[in-house]
Amino acid sequence: MASQQDLQELLRLITVGRKTPMMQAMTQIKALQAVELRSIKQIAEAPLKTVEGAIKDDKAARALQSACKAAVKRGGTGGTPSKRATPAPSASSSKRAKYDDGFMHGGPLEMTPQELEASLELPLCLDEEKIAGTVIETNRAPLVLAFAVDLLRYTMPEQPLSSRLSLAQAVVSANSRTKAVSLGKEKGPSADEEGWGEGQPRVRVMGREVAVLKRSGYEWKGEEEVGSQLKQEGDDAEVKIESETQPETQSSSATVTFEPTPTSSWAASQPISLKKSTFIARATHISEPGQRQILIRELLNANPNLKTATHNAWAYRLRPREGGNHIREESFDDGETGCGELMLRIMREMGAVDTLVVLTRWFGGVMLGPDRWRLMRNCVTSALSERLRKTGHEVALGGEAVWGLDLEGMRSGKPPTTTGNARGGGSVVGMQIHRPEAARSYLLKAFPTAPPAETSATGKSPKKTLKAVDAEKEENLGLLLGALRLVYDSWADHLTATELDRRAWAWYVAVRPEVDHGPSGWGAKGLLPLDNILNLRRKE
Repeated sequence: MASQQDLQELLRLITVGRKTPMMQAMTQIKALQAVELRSIKQIAEAPLKTVEGAIKDDKAARALQSACKAAVKRGGTGGTPSKRATPAPSASSSKRAKYDDGFMHGGPLEMTPQELEASLELPLCLDEEKIAGTVIETNRAPLVLAFAVDLLRYTMPEQPLSSRLSLAQAVVSANSRTKAVSLGKEKGPSADEEGWGEGQPRVRVMGREVAVLKRSGYEWKGEEEVGSQLKQEGDDAEVKIESETQPETQSSSATVTFEPTPTSSWAASQPISLKKSTFIARATHISEPGQRQILIRELLNANPNLKTATHNAWAYRLRPREGGNHIREESFDDGETGCGELMLRIMREMGAVDTLVVLTRWFGGVMLGPDRWRLMRNCVTSALSERLRKTGHEVALGGEAVWGLDLEGMRSGKPPTTTGNARGGGSVVGMQIHRPEAARSYLLKAFPTAPPAETSATGKSPKKTLKAVDAEKEENLGLLLGALRLVYDSWADHLTATELDRRAWAWYVAVRPEVDHGPSGWGAKGLLPLDNILNLRRKE
């Protein structure tokens, strides 16, 4: 039986390799499925008459079977994904690979959010010795992509990997077009300047604003469990989840009971659990700094289980007093490093004032790495959103997953069709996005090892098989992402998300490979010792 991966490979071969329009490709795939041909390998091995009978076009059938046979010979058999990745499309390319989002997520190739995120997983190696000894050869665009993808783990931790890849590719596309204009390769205003992103929300990545499309209804989470463990009996019943409570350095099994808080005072997020750690956030109104201690004491007395938590961090923001100009802010980590500043940052982003937030964590004995930031952000955002909803305020982006819009692609095709009010969040149809699969493929093929300084006695470097080259590129990508992870980890607890985003571009500029200035340097490759990236880490 063919797998989802088989169908994806077949769709990619027909639409990208054969340059067949998406609707025609879908019709062909359905016809092939009707005669039990569901993968590249099955089509390659089938009698030609069977393929011709399904497609009803002898010439197209022969061409498709030839393409399938070639793919099988290269190793892309439809059962094992080929590592010969398709390059990420540039903003100016007229041969753009088009993916139909509805087909990928709502048709025969439908995947759950968890399956989609798992299929996009990127390699990662944190071996510092191995990283320091590696030199890669690359041009600048995929390096920007790698910097941006891993940066977004820290600056927008609520975004799933598919969104981070899409947003990062949007940055690369916009940056490439700006460079092309400066070199005289392209002229005229960009699609963004012409208003193709008008009315869409925007986020900032590596100092560049990117127009985004909200992925309404995309309910993604990592390995954590959100609310699924809850058992509630009646409106006033206790809410219980199986979790872990423990002292600072130990973990122990226990049942944590989340008692309902009065709706008139505290708004609560759902508890989130990952690797035996559990987080929950609560938000309430505060009008004077002196109320903070009283409110927290009342919260702890009303919920005795909170006293068993490892951390009860808090933060508040108060609007200026009459005649004042500055919002008063204060926070306390309670041992959860960086938590207080994170809460204040989220409150600023959401415009929350006269608000107190308490974030509680039961530590499960396992370090969570960057996932910790994502879980804390999700909890705090959820609690604030609930409070703002109850008080009649409107929440803007609110941590929703987003796509990076491909504005140049929209301009080069038919004008987008909108229904409802796009500016206010109505449904939007026909808007092209940067596909995460293309961005991932671009990364996987972009980083070969630098040519050796010395060659063999024959004067030539030993020739590698295609399979070995692909494996080497994938390994190098893991080392590059590992180097970036170590850099961002070293700074994450010391910089705000805004400052980290700003510095990321400067770090990229500091290590990017040297190429010729002017048109001759367009797309040129250079050497990058990964040790240069490690040197960007914060000095203790």
